Amino acid sequence: MAARAHAVLRGEGSTLAVAESLTGGLLAAVLVDVPGASRTFRGSVTAYATELKASVLGVDEGLLAVHGPVHPVVARQMAEGVRRLLGATYGLATTGVAGPEPQDGQPVGTVHLAVAGPGGSLVSSPRLSGERATIRHRAVTAALELLVGRLPSGSDTH
Repeated sequence: MAARAHAVLRGEGSTLAVAESLTGGLLAAVLVDVPGASRTFRGSVTAYATELKASVLGVDEGLLAVHGPVHPVVARQMAEGVRRLLGATYGLATTGVAGPEPQDGQPVGTVHLAVAGPGGSLVSSPRLSGERATIRHRAVTAALELLVGRLPSGSDTH
Protein backbone atom coordinates (compact mmCIF):
# COMPACT_ATOMS: atom_id res chain seq x y z
CA MET A 1 0.00 0.00 0.00
CA ALA A 2 2.91 2.39 0.71
CA ALA A 3 4.31 1.85 -2.79
CA ARG A 4 0.89 2.57 -4.26
CA ALA A 5 0.59 5.77 -2.20
CA HIS A 6 3.98 6.97 -3.44
CA ALA A 7 3.09 6.11 -7.04
CA VAL A 8 -0.13 8.11 -6.90
CA LEU A 9 1.57 11.04 -5.15
CA ARG A 10 4.40 10.98 -7.70
CA GLY A 11 1.91 10.90 -10.57
CA GLU A 12 0.24 14.02 -9.22
CA GLY A 13 3.47 15.82 -8.33
CA SER A 14 2.31 15.85 -4.70
CA THR A 15 4.11 15.42 -1.39
CA LEU A 16 3.22 13.90 1.96
CA ALA A 17 4.00 14.66 5.60
CA VAL A 18 2.98 12.45 8.52
CA ALA A 19 2.00 13.18 12.14
CA GLU A 20 2.01 10.12 14.35
CA SER A 21 1.00 9.33 17.88
CA LEU A 22 -0.53 5.83 18.04
CA THR A 23 1.84 4.43 15.42
CA GLY A 24 4.97 6.00 16.97
CA GLY A 25 6.95 6.34 13.74
CA LEU A 26 5.83 3.07 12.17
CA LEU A 27 3.90 4.84 9.39
CA ALA A 28 6.94 6.91 8.43
CA ALA A 29 9.13 3.79 8.52
CA VAL A 30 6.77 1.94 6.18
CA LEU A 31 6.72 4.91 3.82
CA VAL A 32 10.50 5.27 3.67
CA ASP A 33 10.95 1.54 3.05
CA VAL A 34 9.75 2.20 -0.51
CA PRO A 35 12.62 2.94 -2.91
CA GLY A 36 12.38 6.51 -4.21
CA ALA A 37 10.30 7.67 -1.22
CA SER A 38 12.27 10.90 -1.03
CA ARG A 39 10.51 12.14 -4.17
CA THR A 40 7.19 12.37 -2.34
CA PHE A 41 7.78 12.04 1.41
CA ARG A 42 8.67 15.31 3.15
CA GLY A 43 9.04 13.96 6.69
CA SER A 44 7.22 13.21 9.88
CA VAL A 45 6.55 14.33 13.43
CA THR A 46 6.04 11.71 16.12
CA ALA A 47 4.11 13.69 18.71
CA TYR A 48 3.58 10.96 21.26
CA ALA A 49 3.29 13.35 24.22
CA THR A 50 -0.02 15.19 24.34
CA GLU A 51 1.56 18.62 24.84
CA LEU A 52 3.58 18.19 21.61
CA LYS A 53 0.38 17.81 19.64
CA ALA A 54 -0.41 21.39 20.66
CA SER A 55 3.03 23.02 20.72
CA VAL A 56 4.44 21.43 17.56
CA LEU A 57 1.41 20.53 15.45
CA GLY A 58 -0.96 23.29 16.51
CA VAL A 59 -3.72 21.09 17.91
CA ASP A 60 -6.12 23.22 19.97
CA GLU A 61 -5.15 23.05 23.65
CA GLY A 62 -8.78 23.41 24.75
CA LEU A 63 -9.77 20.44 22.61
CA LEU A 64 -6.98 18.36 24.18
CA ALA A 65 -7.99 19.47 27.68
CA VAL A 66 -11.64 18.51 27.16
CA HIS A 67 -11.37 15.38 24.99
CA GLY A 68 -7.77 14.20 25.36
CA PRO A 69 -5.50 13.19 22.50
CA VAL A 70 -7.69 10.36 21.20
CA HIS A 71 -10.37 12.22 19.27
CA PRO A 72 -11.27 12.58 15.58
CA VAL A 73 -10.81 16.36 15.60
CA VAL A 74 -7.36 15.91 17.16
CA ALA A 75 -6.45 13.62 14.25
CA ARG A 76 -7.71 16.20 11.74
CA GLN A 77 -5.78 19.02 13.39
CA MET A 78 -2.64 16.86 13.52
CA ALA A 79 -2.90 16.18 9.77
CA GLU A 80 -3.50 19.84 8.99
CA GLY A 81 -0.68 20.90 11.31
CA VAL A 82 1.96 18.59 9.87
CA ARG A 83 0.94 19.51 6.34
CA ARG A 84 1.49 23.17 7.16
CA LEU A 85 4.62 22.61 9.27
CA LEU A 86 6.45 20.52 6.68
CA GLY A 87 5.10 22.23 3.57
CA ALA A 88 3.47 19.16 2.05
CA THR A 89 0.54 18.78 -0.31
CA TYR A 90 -1.01 16.23 2.05
CA GLY A 91 -0.80 15.57 5.76
CA LEU A 92 -1.63 12.16 7.25
CA ALA A 93 -2.15 11.59 10.98
CA THR A 94 -2.71 8.75 13.45
CA THR A 95 -3.94 8.84 17.04
CA GLY A 96 -5.57 6.20 19.21
CA VAL A 97 -5.17 3.54 21.86
CA ALA A 98 -3.07 0.47 21.02
CA GLY A 99 -3.14 -0.92 24.54
CA PRO A 100 -2.62 -2.88 26.57
CA GLU A 101 -4.80 -0.61 28.77
CA PRO A 102 -7.56 1.90 27.94
CA GLN A 103 -6.44 5.55 27.83
CA ASP A 104 -8.42 8.64 28.85
CA GLY A 105 -11.62 6.61 28.96
CA GLN A 106 -11.06 5.28 25.44
CA PRO A 107 -10.97 1.50 24.93
CA VAL A 108 -8.09 -0.35 23.30
CA GLY A 109 -8.58 -0.37 19.53
CA THR A 110 -9.98 3.16 19.33
CA VAL A 111 -8.23 4.74 16.35
CA HIS A 112 -8.62 8.06 14.55
CA LEU A 113 -6.88 8.71 11.26
CA ALA A 114 -6.96 11.85 9.15
CA VAL A 115 -5.74 13.12 5.83
CA ALA A 116 -5.59 16.83 5.00
CA GLY A 117 -5.00 18.20 1.53
CA PRO A 118 -5.94 20.87 -0.97
CA GLY A 119 -9.57 19.75 -0.99
CA GLY A 120 -9.98 19.74 2.78
CA SER A 121 -9.70 17.09 5.47
CA LEU A 122 -11.15 13.63 5.94
CA VAL A 123 -11.23 11.58 9.16
CA SER A 124 -11.69 7.85 9.56
CA SER A 125 -12.25 6.11 12.89
CA PRO A 126 -11.89 2.36 12.44
CA ARG A 127 -12.27 0.09 15.47
CA LEU A 128 -9.29 -2.23 15.48
CA SER A 129 -8.69 -5.36 17.50
CA GLY A 130 -5.75 -7.48 18.47
CA GLU A 131 -2.56 -7.08 20.42
CA ARG A 132 -0.75 -3.73 20.63
CA ALA A 133 1.56 -4.45 17.67
CA THR A 134 -1.33 -5.71 15.55
CA ILE A 135 -3.39 -2.59 16.21
CA ARG A 136 -0.44 -0.35 15.31
CA HIS A 137 0.21 -2.24 12.05
CA ARG A 138 -3.47 -2.25 11.12
CA ALA A 139 -3.62 1.50 11.79
CA VAL A 140 -0.73 2.04 9.37
CA THR A 141 -2.52 0.04 6.67
CA ALA A 142 -5.79 1.88 7.30
CA ALA A 143 -4.02 5.27 7.18
CA LEU A 144 -2.42 4.44 3.83
CA GLU A 145 -5.76 3.24 2.48
CA LEU A 146 -7.37 6.49 3.65
CA LEU A 147 -4.67 8.51 1.91
CA VAL A 148 -4.85 6.62 -1.38
CA GLY A 149 -8.65 6.77 -1.37
CA ARG A 150 -8.51 10.53 -0.78
CA LEU A 151 -6.07 11.26 -3.62
CA PRO A 152 -7.84 12.34 -6.81
CA SER A 153 -6.38 9.53 -8.92
CA GLY A 154 -6.00 7.05 -6.06
CA SER A 155 -9.34 5.35 -6.52
CA ASP A 156 -8.54 4.77 -10.21
CA THR A 157 -5.16 3.12 -9.54
CA HIS A 158 -5.26 -0.66 -9.03
